[in-house]
Amino acid sequence: MRLDAKALRYMSNDDFRVLTAIEVGSRNHNIVPAPVIAQLSHLRGGGANKHISDLVKRKLIATEQNAKYKGYKLVYAGYDYLALRTLSKRGTVTSVGNQIGVGKESDIFVVAGEDENEVVLKLHRLGRQSFRNVKQKRDYFRQDQSPSWMYMSRLSAQKEYAFMKVLHEHGFPVPTPVDQNRHCV
Repeated sequence: MRLDAKALRYMSNDDFRVLTAIEVGSRNHNIVPAPVIAQLSHLRGGGANKHISDLVKRKLIATEQNAKYKGYKLVYAGYDYLALRTLSKRGTVTSVGNQIGVGKESDIFVVAGEDENEVVLKLHRLGRQSFRNVKQKRDYFRQDQSPSWMYMSRLSAQKEYAFMKVLHEHGFPVPTPVDQNRHCV
């Protein structure tokens, strides 16, 4: 999957409010209805619909038709933008460079921080076609639960960051953990 961070600087705060509303709404809905998005984003007068259509055009969210209603769901590109925005507000990431690796669970990019030092950004992407049996092989959930792939990617990134931090503090030769947000380490 390609990460195109160029459009990130042209997105408004309301665009991110809508993305965040879809992320929050995804906790209770597989497909988040437009009225729920408008309610969670606190945008009035059809403002949410304009931003939703812009986000669909940018392919940050996907339109889904259910038997009962039409709704939207967050795709990895939108999740990437939410995480990158948070990391840039913290000063951890100021620019995104080239992709240096692709694996069955993640994509790896070179990024720069406020001090212009190059660091590596790992975006967890569980749920790819070639790696669908992760739900049975990992201990994130019980067998009767079926969480979304994005939530599992988030848990995977949190665990990796926590382990790297502890190992680094105890002198093991692991990369220096800098920051973690959503599915990014």
